[in-house]
Amino acid sequence: MAREDDLDRRRRELEAALSARRPETDGEGKSAKSGSLAGAGNALKLSSEFIAGIVVGAGIGWMIDRLAGTSPFGLVVFLLLGFGAGVLNALRSTGQIAEFGSRSSGKDEGGDDRT
Repeated sequence: MAREDDLDRRRRELEAALSARRPETDGEGKSAKSGSLAGAGNALKLSSEFIAGIVVGAGIGWMIDRLAGTSPFGLVVFLLLGFGAGVLNALRSTGQIAEFGSRSSGKDEGGDDRT
């Protein structure tokens, strides 16, 4: 009997901890639905930035091959460059890589000037 009481107490504590961590909703679960829509929007944004980099790279490479007659080297080189640009854009969009030139001053985090 004591073991069942202990398990029941632990279950109530776990439910309280889980309910404290869940996002608050207005009773209809709108928070979870809007979170999934925001996630789908971010996924669409990241995939479109990635694909755009590849398509632009391939287009530039194809144009260079047509104009210079260097087929397929321009397409291959610029396709790889477009792939790299797409990955870089996706990483910048997620905030894992800082934008180029994002430092506004020559100070590091400690406040020292670097010259």
